[in-house]
Amino acid sequence: MPTAHHVIAPDPDEAAPSAATARKRPKPGERRVQILQTLAQMLEQPGAERITTAALAARLDVSEAALYRHFASKAQMFEGLIDFIEGSVFGLINQIGEREPAGPARAGRIVAMVLHFGEKNPGMTRVMVGDALVFEHERLQQRMNQLFDKLEAALRQSLRDDAPAAGDGSLTPDADAQVVASALTAFVVGRLQRFARSGFRRAPSELLDACLARML
Repeated sequence: MPTAHHVIAPDPDEAAPSAATARKRPKPGERRVQILQTLAQMLEQPGAERITTAALAARLDVSEAALYRHFASKAQMFEGLIDFIEGSVFGLINQIGEREPAGPARAGRIVAMVLHFGEKNPGMTRVMVGDALVFEHERLQQRMNQLFDKLEAALRQSLRDDAPAAGDGSLTPDADAQVVASALTAFVVGRLQRFARSGFRRAPSELLDACLARML
C-alpha cells in the first residue's frame, strides 16, 4: 500500500466534476486504497478517539454513502488494514527466511523487521496492539491475536531448526525454542504498545541490538 500522505481526489459522485477533477478521477480500486490510506493517517494522531465513518468521510470530502460503496462496514475497512499488515509482515518474514540461515540471527532479524515496520507505520501499530480496535468488532482483535501467534510460530521454527540436541539435562530443543520465541513475541508486543501509548515518542527500535543480544 502506498503511504498515507497522498492528495485525495474528490469522489466523482459527490459534486459536478470540473475538467481538473475529471482528470484526477480514481481508477477502479484506487478509491478503496485512498480510504484505507486516510484511515491509517487518522490513526497516526496520538490520542485519537474512536474514528467514525462521518469523520473519515469528511477527511476525504465525500459522503458516508460513498464510503459504503467500497466497504460494507467500518469493520471491513479495518480488515483491509489488517490484510495489509499481515501481507507485509509475513511477506518480509518469508524473504528473511530465504536469505538468513535458521538460528538466533534469523529470529533477531524477524523481531527487528516487525518493530521497524511498526515504527514506520504508527497508524498500523495502533491496529496491531488493539488500541484502534477497542470499540470495533471482536473478530478484528482475534485476527491480531492470530497474527502474533503466527509470528511466535515463525520465531520458534527459526530457533528450533538450528537447535542442537540437548544432552546435559537442559530443555529439549523444542522446549527451549518455545521459551525464547514466547519471550521475543512478548518483547515485540510490549515495544509496540509502548510506542502507541507514548504518543509515538518511544521508538520500538530503542536499544534494540543490545536487547536482542541479551535475549538471544
